[in-house]
Order: sequence, then structure tokens, then C-alpha cells
Amino acid sequence: MTHLGLPVRDVQTSQLFYSTYFEFDPASAQRYEDGTVIIRNASGFDLALHAVASDVGPLPDFLHFGFRRSKPTEVRSLLGRLVSDGVEIIEQFDEPGHVSFKCLDPDGHRVEVYWESPTSV
Repeated sequence: MTHLGLPVRDVQTSQLFYSTYFEFDPASAQRYEDGTVIIRNASGFDLALHAVASDVGPLPDFLHFGFRRSKPTEVRSLLGRLVSDGVEIIEQFDEPGHVSFKCLDPDGHRVEVYWESPTSV
């Protein structure tokens, strides 16, 4: 997968959120006539933020997307920043072999950040 499109109420607020916490480069922003703004991270993943006139609406509990981190300390560090900044954390695990959390973005989209130990096959 190389991109994800999200409906958002306020493109600037969402762009700031994903740039601040998930390393999307604001300088990469491309704006389109329909109000969509696409921002890119260093891995080349495109996040398309599409402005909607009304509330994003209720989303199913299972619906989420995630960012893998290479070390459990990276997950814990980001979790600490988000908590300090008042971002709502809805789920959290810190076990041997698995560290993760889910938070809500400004529109209620569930975002997971996780690390899992490599499994041998």
C-alpha cells in the first residue's frame, strides 16, 4: 500500500497532527482543487487528507491504520509525547515481544503505533 485517503473536518489541523507525530513532511504538501491535501513521509507513503463539510461520522471499532516502529522505546517515547499533549489514547499494550497503542486523530480515526519482535519461521 502506498497511500491512504482520510476524510477530515479541517485539513490544516490534520496535517499538523500527522506532521508532528508521524513524520509526514509539511513541505511535501500537494493541494488539489477538490480540497484534498496529500502529504508524504520519508518512506514515500502518501496521506491524502480530504476536507468534508460535515462530521466524519461514526467509524467501526475495528477500523484503524498503523505505523510500525523498529524499537519498543520508539513506541513508548511517542506514546509519552501524545499523552503529554492531551491526545486521547484508547488502547495500550506493553508486553515482551509486543508494544503498541492506539490513539485518536482530530477526526476520531484510530491510529496504531506498534513494535513486534521478529518471529522466526
